[in-house]
Amino acid sequence: MSLRLSTVILPVRPWHEGGRDQWVRAERLGFHTAYTYDHLSWRTFRDGPWFGAVPTLTAAAAVTDRLRLGTLVTSPNFRHPVTLAKDLMSLDDISGGRITLGIGAGGNGFDATALGQEPWTPRERADRLAEFVPLLDRLLTEGAVTHHGDFYSAEEARNIPGCVQRPRLPFAVAATGPRGMKLAARHGQAWVTTGDPKLEKDGTAEQSREALRGQLEKLDKAFADTGRDPASMERILLTGFTPEGSAVLDSVDAFVDFAGRHQELGFTELVIHAPIPDSDFAADEAVFERIATEALAQLNA
Repeated sequence: MSLRLSTVILPVRPWHEGGRDQWVRAERLGFHTAYTYDHLSWRTFRDGPWFGAVPTLTAAAAVTDRLRLGTLVTSPNFRHPVTLAKDLMSLDDISGGRITLGIGAGGNGFDATALGQEPWTPRERADRLAEFVPLLDRLLTEGAVTHHGDFYSAEEARNIPGCVQRPRLPFAVAATGPRGMKLAARHGQAWVTTGDPKLEKDGTAEQSREALRGQLEKLDKAFADTGRDPASMERILLTGFTPEGSAVLDSVDAFVDFAGRHQELGFTELVIHAPIPDSDFAADEAVFERIATEALAQLNA
């Protein structure tokens, strides 16, 4: 099974001060998809520049031709399915059908309180996602949608003409628990994980791979429960949050070794962060570019 290589570009650079160039470079280097985070701010970048995902992806669509574009990930923390669906339909049109929506339950960081609400518990986030995803699915596939749920409502919401991609743009569902896995199996075209967060700082690479193997087994069980063919699902690993950390970008050989081990587990796409100096994502730009242009040739030979 061949492996795809993608990148994630954090929206921290002003468009005319290097932001635009990153997306153009991602296409030139041959990445399958370039994603961005969909947050209002994020962790150590909270007090610096941080731009919106939808406008950034719109601009990226205008300066690229082949590169797929997407979010890793959007969450209900500050999104509503009706307005998000309209933005996504428009993005899919502007890009010529190159958008993937990464979507997950979100966390309890700044996004969870920026609109003035109390942060939701993990169960409340899961409850909201369980309603959000099916409603968004309908909004992107039906011309008019009315829905009155526990958390979201839509009254004859229209999305005409719909997505360029049919029946709609793909969902990449981030999930590790049983409810999220079932949601991915029912509505997703891809599944996303960052690994086991409990192992990121104190675990070993072997323990991390074992945890990922367990997650993949749970995903297969969710497919069995829904009666869907598991071969229809892409399996995406967003790197940088396993015990190996940024060391996987130290050299082409280091990345090829990491990628090969995770390809053997069953992952079909790996995502690496575009380097950001003086941050957790600092890396050698030249090595990053060599990984993009050389690594897959070794893995998929």
